[in-house]
Amino acid sequence: MGSKNGKILVVDDNLGIRRALELLLPLHFAQVRAIPSPATLIASLEQFRPDVVLLDMNFSTSINTGNEGLYWAGEIKKMAPEVEVVLFTAYADIQLAVEGMKRGAFDFIVKPWDNDRLVEVLTAACAKARKAGERDSSAKADCHPERSEGSMYWGSSPAMANIRKTLDKIAPTDATVLITGENGTGKDVLAREIHAGSLRSGKPMVAVDAGAIPETLFESELFGHVKGAFTDAHADHAGKFEQADGGTLFLDEIGNIPLHLQAKLLRAIQNRSIVRVGGTEARPVDIRLICATNRNLEALVREGRFREDLYYRINTVHIALPPLRERREDIVPLAQLFLERFAEKYHRPLREIAPEAAQALTEARWSGNIRELQNCIEKAVILSEGRALGAGDLDFSAPLRSGRNDNGGSARYDSTGAARYDSSGAGRYDSGDDGHFVTPGEAEEAIVREAMVRTGGNISAAAKLLGISRPTLYAKLKKYGL
Repeated sequence: MGSKNGKILVVDDNLGIRRALELLLPLHFAQVRAIPSPATLIASLEQFRPDVVLLDMNFSTSINTGNEGLYWAGEIKKMAPEVEVVLFTAYADIQLAVEGMKRGAFDFIVKPWDNDRLVEVLTAACAKARKAGERDSSAKADCHPERSEGSMYWGSSPAMANIRKTLDKIAPTDATVLITGENGTGKDVLAREIHAGSLRSGKPMVAVDAGAIPETLFESELFGHVKGAFTDAHADHAGKFEQADGGTLFLDEIGNIPLHLQAKLLRAIQNRSIVRVGGTEARPVDIRLICATNRNLEALVREGRFREDLYYRINTVHIALPPLRERREDIVPLAQLFLERFAEKYHRPLREIAPEAAQALTEARWSGNIRELQNCIEKAVILSEGRALGAGDLDFSAPLRSGRNDNGGSARYDSTGAARYDSSGAGRYDSGDDGHFVTPGEAEEAIVREAMVRTGGNISAAAKLLGISRPTLYAKLKKYGL
């Protein structure tokens, strides 16, 4: 047996399991420590300094099945990002383990475990942890976080070819851009492409989920505040406009900004200056503005819910991203890119997509667009064990279903369980096959309510299911009193 490397910390409340691992793991690793609960986890991280934590997902004092393991996995990555986490789970909790990997866990092991598989995974995790620990910290300073999520995949569709031509023309200018498109089409990615191709690329791009900012904090978040402007304003604070000075300000979900706050935003855009909350000094700001929305702003203008002058101010150049169903020739190439990315991330041997899987991917509805395709491939890669992704690895076979709320409205979900709005009817949402329509507010409340029920109240899981950010979900929960 070769030299043993790596330090493993086991966290499991089952005495028998701890004893078995204390016999097995020292045969393969330099040091092994086992503790019965997360109560001493932080102290063990500081004292023992493991390379890998083998973390049970359920403890005798669990808050909710599996959620405690997810919580502690997150705490480990916050405190010691270089430490790898391998989740230890029962077969029934595989879905939670998949969620854990999406949040940064290295891999998961299902109980009862196979010794060879366990040692193989822990060895790979140790190697990654040690490589991360040896990495020169200066490399981090050279990275560009605004490009970390990757570049736009242009594909071969005529619509995307036209958008690329437009981008090449407008990126070097300071023209204000409005990007529209359904959820999941990549509006934020396109915004980063515009910034990267601009003369401001060396300056920051500041992204703001405009629809998720509570109304009471809107001015402070965007324009900043001075010390003492309100309770808890203990120091001067630069808002998003000032943070983006010299660079690009990306306002996502601009269609969700309340009407009375739109005037304040318009004033800042027109004047190219802001006044911090509680202050009197006008501060000039030099920004390139990019906005995005999945809503029909022209319809909102007609309905009096979006200012016409603001609409024209942000709409110098309009780019409409097509839904994935209108660029089906790009589905399989996109899926292959995601497969390669996640196969590397999750250490899976997958290299290709089988023909039957490619056909199934091409024919799927993809109501959630590229984001839904990415999530589908990510989950398939995690659970697959072969070298080719087969049709059986893809989880989009569940039929479209409706979920009715107490007021008679309903939310509809696509084949992967992601919520979707039905745009049939002006200002209404289809509630199913019974001919009943509900208002947009009722439909949204129903969707949010059911997402929370389906995820057991897990905010992160519900936000992912809905295809929105956590702050946006918090705002909607508050809005509907959920």
